[in-house]
Amino acid sequence: MNCNVAIVWMHDYIDGELPREDSLTLKQHLLSCPGCRARFEQLEKTEALLSSVMAEPKGQAMTPAASAALTDKILKQIPPPARHRDWTGWIRRHPAVTAAAVFVVVMLASLSPTVNNGSELIVRGDDLKQVVIDGHTVIVPEGVKILGNLTVENGTADVRGDVEGSVTVIDGSLLTASTAHIAGQSRMIDQLLDRFWYKVTQSFGNTP
Repeated sequence: MNCNVAIVWMHDYIDGELPREDSLTLKQHLLSCPGCRARFEQLEKTEALLSSVMAEPKGQAMTPAASAALTDKILKQIPPPARHRDWTGWIRRHPAVTAAAVFVVVMLASLSPTVNNGSELIVRGDDLKQVVIDGHTVIVPEGVKILGNLTVENGTADVRGDVEGSVTVIDGSLLTASTAHIAGQSRMIDQLLDRFWYKVTQSFGNTP
């Protein structure tokens, strides 16, 4: 399994949206790839940290005990500085902001390998049996109906038939014929910031 594919799958796995067969493939890759395994563990820790922040009752002031507990969780995610420890006081006074900053750093770190090195075509979807792949072009032929979403990374999505879901193109282009029908959204994600917000919305999409 390619590490770039594993990085994308990690977020879907944490969100509980990765199919069972793909989950098994990802787990096997993590067992054999120390780098991806370390990244996955870091993402899991960040997800747990954010969940604890979002679980706090809205509209209520945080008690000193709860604030101290949350700060301890955050500080465990941040390596202790060798010098200039004065800023730790600011962290203790702003635990929620610190948690958000940790999340941003981890998300950008997880995106950077894909942005810098990702040239391999990646195709994901719920129904890919009738999809035609020609080089870096992913074709939904005319008269064909794809059930569910379609995601194409580092390539061109050429939609001529029906997609009963959303089409997302990351670092590529989207072509739609006059015969094409896309039931959901059509999204083009080209810049690093766009990719970041895409990952954020995917991470929080299932949060009540």
